[in-house]
Amino acid sequence: MATDENSKIIVRQAVLEDLDSIVRFNAAMALETEGKVLDQGKLREGVAAVFQRHGLGDYYVAEFAGRVVGQLLITTEWSDWRNSYYWWIQSVYVDADYRRSGVYRALHTFVADEAEGKGVQGLKLYVDRDNKRAQSVYADLKMNHSNYDLWEIDFESAQD
Repeated sequence: MATDENSKIIVRQAVLEDLDSIVRFNAAMALETEGKVLDQGKLREGVAAVFQRHGLGDYYVAEFAGRVVGQLLITTEWSDWRNSYYWWIQSVYVDADYRRSGVYRALHTFVADEAEGKGVQGLKLYVDRDNKRAQSVYADLKMNHSNYDLWEIDFESAQD
């Protein structure tokens, strides 16, 4: 879908009225990227928690012609090495009909400008090793590939 001159992508911080779109996008992202079908109730509660509990993160959405067509979540991490914050980009999704039309670039630019304006040290994100398309997009945005591999553990009790 190519954008025309009369319509433009608008990025803004998400509001509670965007909850359904964000839930739908997160479910689609998990299915597309990891083949996972998420529990809709738990997902809805998790997205709603971002709006309800200060400090968990902030969603940003991209609109085109009044329709939400993309999203990302920002979470904050303190770096003692830098004596500053980093913003982590998470839950990135662009509606399939609007990919390659500048939606993610608009989201990224908006968030990068917000971070820089607030004195944030930088932006970070995780990318699956097999997701070559996403890697290409981030390289095009001049993000550096990290030397680190992610190691993680999920505690079952936290999932209930």
